[in-house]
Amino acid sequence: MRRLSKIPIGVLTAILVVLAVGACIIFLFPNGSKSVVEDFYEYESEAEFGKSWKLLSFEMKQRFPNRADYVQNRSHVFLQHMDVETFQYDVGRPKKVKNWRLNKDGRQHKTAYEIPVTQVFNSRFGVFTLEQNCYVVKEKGEWRLLWDYQFE
Repeated sequence: MRRLSKIPIGVLTAILVVLAVGACIIFLFPNGSKSVVEDFYEYESEAEFGKSWKLLSFEMKQRFPNRADYVQNRSHVFLQHMDVETFQYDVGRPKKVKNWRLNKDGRQHKTAYEIPVTQVFNSRFGVFTLEQNCYVVKEKGEWRLLWDYQFE
């Protein structure tokens, strides 16, 4: 009878560590939560505001119900008024938030992900930085983007 060779403890430990780290990444930062924010700001930086509007959550689309108006407003503020052709952006690490609301009257989302975004604009008024937290929630199986309206 042949004996199976033993796997060295170090190799086994390394495999378990890799699997544990992979599982943490998958469960702590669900697939797509950060990429929808990256897609949104990539569209915005390329002045593809109609495409970015599609990534907004239902609640955000209630605030901006007309896609054409959203496109016109975003274009006016960033491209025309500030004379910005494009901008750079950095998407930070997602942080899980429980029982999050868009505002005090908004729908309570059992789980949302807060993702900080930094935009750097080179405009006719000089270089300036805008920092904003985005929130990502699942709607009908798709990740969608929201902003915080707690100031109301």
